[in-house]
Amino acid sequence: MSSVTLTDVGLVYPNGTVGLEGINLAIADGEFVALVGPSGSGKTTLLRAIAGFLAPSSGSISLDDTVVADSRRSVEPEKRGLGMVFQQHAVWPHWSVERNIAYPLVLAKVPRAERAARVAEVMALVGLAGFGKRNPATLSGGQRQRVALARAIVGRPRVLLLDEALSALDEPLRDSLRLELQSLTRSIGLTVVHVTHDRAEALALADRIVVLDGGRIQQVGSPVELVTRPVTAAVARFLSDATLFTGRRDASGFVADGHPCAVPTEWIETGGVGGHGTGTLAVLPEDVALRPGTGAATDAVVTSSLYGRASNDVIVQWQGVAVRSRVPGRRYLVGERVVVEIGRAMFYEAEANEGALPVASVPVTAR
Repeated sequence: MSSVTLTDVGLVYPNGTVGLEGINLAIADGEFVALVGPSGSGKTTLLRAIAGFLAPSSGSISLDDTVVADSRRSVEPEKRGLGMVFQQHAVWPHWSVERNIAYPLVLAKVPRAERAARVAEVMALVGLAGFGKRNPATLSGGQRQRVALARAIVGRPRVLLLDEALSALDEPLRDSLRLELQSLTRSIGLTVVHVTHDRAEALALADRIVVLDGGRIQQVGSPVELVTRPVTAAVARFLSDATLFTGRRDASGFVADGHPCAVPTEWIETGGVGGHGTGTLAVLPEDVALRPGTGAATDAVVTSSLYGRASNDVIVQWQGVAVRSRVPGRRYLVGERVVVEIGRAMFYEAEANEGALPVASVPVTAR
């Protein structure tokens, strides 16, 4: 397996569009890293740059101590020793399962006997033992994606790249394959870079999550760090569905602009840099409590109430602001009037937080 290091990587498309800017990231040998962000954030561009399908305009990309791309040269994708699985499994229908999986070994001119042994080994790893002679057309979607995964790892890649690899599958199949993927990559010590639009998937699978927006890294951290201590209000909203209030904080607490939201200082944590003045208050759904009734400025109306096993996902309209809450136990009804109570909140000072994009390039030990 290999580590991946990106140093000051920038990528500008021929039409002048900036795809990546100032990317510094170190991925440890055996680490599982997820790339997340809104559409157009640069997560797929970053993955394709690591794969070799896109060449950086500046900076460098290294696998272990070998530079595979910089502004002067870029090693071809097939010479980087990487495995890749796409959203669409791209299994060749006119070949058997074992022939599909063996294809990278055929290209590498691996002897027939070793090839057969390695194909059988990875088929067992991905739960396809005994399926070698099957036609891919007879397989389920999940089984075909297992074929694609087996084909990606049979060549013993330095790094496994996953581009929305599970998004085309239906639940609960997707959830099942997600568990199998985590177990498989851990058991063989694979270094994995996984692009996904599914925030829950990233939180469940990754050792660290990289949040991108506008081609820049907004935050890098463990799932717990990103959920509990987002460095910007935008990260809190994107990753954790935080409700945002603009306003001002002083020694006594926070008061929203044109809204009754007011939070005393003892309930406020300071996110990012700075702690007073104008800025944004981010409130996570878990920190919004609801109770039946009306309470003058704090009453709201339930507009959505979705059942969940651990808690119900409730959205209330509170004086023109849609506030999200996760409520254990009782399921509130749409149209019901409730009182909103805010517990812990995070404040981000506007001036101090502007342009403060942390660069977290120190790898962690993969769990």
